[in-house]
Amino acid sequence: MSWRGRPWASVGAALVLLVLLAAVLAPVLSPYPPTLQDLARSQQPPAWLEGGSWENPLGTDHLGRDVLSRILYGTRVSLVVGVGGVALALTLGLLVGLLAGYARGWVDDMAMRLCDVQLSLPYLLFVVAIVGVLGPSLRNVVLVFGIADFPLFARMARGETLRLRAAPFVESAIATGASHGRILLRHVLPNMAGVLMVVSAFEMAAMILYEAGVGFLGLSVPPTTPSWGNMLADGRNYLTTSWWIATFPGLAIVVGTLGINLLGNRLRRT
Repeated sequence: MSWRGRPWASVGAALVLLVLLAAVLAPVLSPYPPTLQDLARSQQPPAWLEGGSWENPLGTDHLGRDVLSRILYGTRVSLVVGVGGVALALTLGLLVGLLAGYARGWVDDMAMRLCDVQLSLPYLLFVVAIVGVLGPSLRNVVLVFGIADFPLFARMARGETLRLRAAPFVESAIATGASHGRILLRHVLPNMAGVLMVVSAFEMAAMILYEAGVGFLGLSVPPTTPSWGNMLADGRNYLTTSWWIATFPGLAIVVGTLGINLLGNRLRRT
């Protein structure tokens, strides 16, 4: 995959790399522990504004917690939800889609009706309802996002399986007596990998946004765990007086999702 003549793809790769480094190096880069409170420094502005200090480069929130440290640690939550949710959705979707597209008949009908039922439910309403019942935790958010998103991958895998099943090289493999497992793993799955990678990239960006939305409602991780969503919720009451509390987490969401979408767009054009 050549990057020449693709400046936006390079920008996307740089943004994604920046987010990954922020997540991995959060303990090293953070000036303070993300939950450390100092009410004497409550709502301190960023360093370049009057009253700011380079001890807290992006300022502090209403409890005196360092905004930069919380953004860096919040990156971990967003990446875990994005990668974990997509991995679970992709795994479930592949199992259902490959089986439905290859077996066809009543198996296909039942699998697609299951997807139809799932897709008929409003996405965020379904997520909020289930997380509200299970309770806010990182594991529950990943689990619910994976289950809510699997029909998309299942339909994609089914369509590709139906297309590839009629391909000459698959018919030749069937004629030579190859097992069903070998046909699926050696001939069908590799030839749909590109499509699944593109969909996975875009869905990963979407899940980061969904997690921020659920976190804004207080249904993502517990309040003691920093995430971009609950940082936005904390700052919504201070937009007119301490705009940096919500602005910088919002910019972090933009950077993360924009980078992944630019990379996904590059994969789509490959």
